[in-house]
Amino acid sequence: MAQIQFRMIEDDLDPEVVTAQTIEIINRWLTDHQISQNDVQKAMLLSHVKAMVERAKTLEKLPEVDPSLFDELSEQSLMLARKTIQLFNSLPMEEAYLLAVHYEVAIAN
Repeated sequence: MAQIQFRMIEDDLDPEVVTAQTIEIINRWLTDHQISQNDVQKAMLLSHVKAMVERAKTLEKLPEVDPSLFDELSEQSLMLARKTIQLFNSLPMEEAYLLAVHYEVAIAN
């Protein structure tokens, strides 16, 4: 399967549509890795993804984060977060650190 790339600005993509598509992709990855989320975790991830997609469209920057704050995250959660931000052509690595927290919580279930 070819790598999907959402080009939010260049292709004038609708953030609501891309958010739904991104959640579908993430849910497939979670299923593939036998990771489950409870309803609260799903809602929190959806909220983050929605905001992340908006930032990809508006190029709004996150505040700088210290990567050492995320040293205790598993490689699996960081890998899933990197895969997620690679779906977009305009998201910085800081986005992955914050997203990885959602995956880490789900992995702990």
